[in-house]
Amino acid sequence: MVTHSRRTITPLELPAGGDVSLSIHEYEGSEGPTVYVQAAQHGREVNGTEVLRRLHDELVEADIAGRVIAVPVADPLTFDHASYTASRGIDETNPNMNRVWPGDSEGSAHGRIAAALWEHASAADAVVDLHTMSPDALSHVVVTEGDRESIALAEAFGTDLTLVEPLPGDSEGDEDTDEEWHRRNFSGKLRVTAARRGIPCITPELGSHTRVQESAVETGLVGLRNALRHLGVLPGDPVGNGRTERARNHLGRVRADESGLFVPGEVAVGDRVTEGDRLGTLYGPTDYGVRQEVRADREGVLYALTREATVVAGDTLANVALPLE
Repeated sequence: MVTHSRRTITPLELPAGGDVSLSIHEYEGSEGPTVYVQAAQHGREVNGTEVLRRLHDELVEADIAGRVIAVPVADPLTFDHASYTASRGIDETNPNMNRVWPGDSEGSAHGRIAAALWEHASAADAVVDLHTMSPDALSHVVVTEGDRESIALAEAFGTDLTLVEPLPGDSEGDEDTDEEWHRRNFSGKLRVTAARRGIPCITPELGSHTRVQESAVETGLVGLRNALRHLGVLPGDPVGNGRTERARNHLGRVRADESGLFVPGEVAVGDRVTEGDRLGTLYGPTDYGVRQEVRADREGVLYALTREATVVAGDTLANVALPLE
């Protein structure tokens, strides 16, 4: 029989005196592994939170081996404002929580939250960090290249795409990859921190942000059950949850050369594209002129396409993943 408990911790206080609280659910059964799962590390990414709510109803009645630690809202600072990052007034040093792991109990706001949660994540046998991507994106799982246990966990989870990312220095001759990692501080991601500590960790990206999307929630719920089955926490074998094609995503971005109004072409996420294929057109909204014919920069799988028409120069318009054998 499962023992369920919920407790609240308060890693920091706001300037006006209000506590920032984190709810931590624990489900404990017979002897077995410990799995740490969190959602809403970016506050607008709500589908993972709904996945954990639905999984709760199942776990309290399940016969589990081991322990599941679940945090439905990892970053209340951004969740309360449905935002991706915290305001500069709250955390000017580290506005993006997924750049500060393993955290710092005496550091900035996000550093303190991450440090409090890392105590639980670092003691786990596996970590699942549930995220949500752009409004028009193929659900996928991001994993560290060469990490066999994490890749096996990702492919058990399912989704149509397993995207592998190399760590800096792991891809010979890929200087662009290393430069972007350091510039954007990707080494502070939870997945990367866990990988460097030898803890299998995956990052599922489920559907659209800011709204509960039923197809994304169902993919996440089936995937999380599969992950727990793969790890031996739940009985049974993983079930089908997508074609789980493996690809590399890093630097597979098509960006806006100028600002304007982006109108997507007749393409859809999941399509195979080749280099030069038209993905849409960027127009001047007042002079009606064509500012950019947006084309794929490589052959691969189109896994994200912006539907937010007003774009600024440098914005990502599409993501193309390079399939791997």
